[in-house]
Amino acid sequence: MAGAGADRGEPDVGVGLAAVAGLLSDGTRAGMCVALLDGRAWTARELARHAGIAPSTATEHLNLLVDGGLVADERSGRHRYLRLAGPHVTALLDSLAEIAPYSPPSPRSLGATGRARALARARLCYDHLAGTLGTAVTDGLLGGGLITWEPQPALSAAGASRFDELGITWSTTSRRPPVRACLDWTERRPHLGGAVGAALCSHALAAGWVIRIGTGRALAVTEAGRRVFVEQFHVPADRLPSGENGPLPRQ
Repeated sequence: MAGAGADRGEPDVGVGLAAVAGLLSDGTRAGMCVALLDGRAWTARELARHAGIAPSTATEHLNLLVDGGLVADERSGRHRYLRLAGPHVTALLDSLAEIAPYSPPSPRSLGATGRARALARARLCYDHLAGTLGTAVTDGLLGGGLITWEPQPALSAAGASRFDELGITWSTTSRRPPVRACLDWTERRPHLGGAVGAALCSHALAAGWVIRIGTGRALAVTEAGRRVFVEQFHVPADRLPSGENGPLPRQ
């Protein structure tokens, strides 16, 4: 039965929304999208291992996500690489996470417990900083007057000057908003997203302020990073996550 909009000659947005909701209504597909929030391209086999399913089953799910516009794929030789289709998909997942019920995971092993804790401390959310680190840096930027949420999210003049001094640049021609509040699914508070958040994260990785832990999304703050976050971004030292499973990485 056609929607009411179709009777008026209008686009039936409801049908499109239902199609997207259907793609994410499956826990396996939703989990694959969450894994791709690290901003990297994954192979279908890697996503199959992550989801704990057969490669052939993973391919079926991924084909649906690609056809639905949530995931983009590209081929290099015999390999097929997949990533989220863009920041608009990240924004969609963030919005859904904001209303989704959240309960801490119950890992089945000590290793899984450690990984869950590492993700909660500091991680990538597609291309910006998240977890305890992400919200601490965001609070520091707000407290130092470098960004504002009201009347709308923006980088202040002081913030633009500080970023320029540190060599952090971002695209001003993108349709992506410069500053965006992104709800953190472990902290349940906003961290910095948008083009500015992505530029800060990219620079932090390139400058060695944070480093990846293994091959996942988890990050560790280096001693150099702690100094920068405290001195340049007004983050209280006790708000920065420390390595509970060992000493902080040196750079």
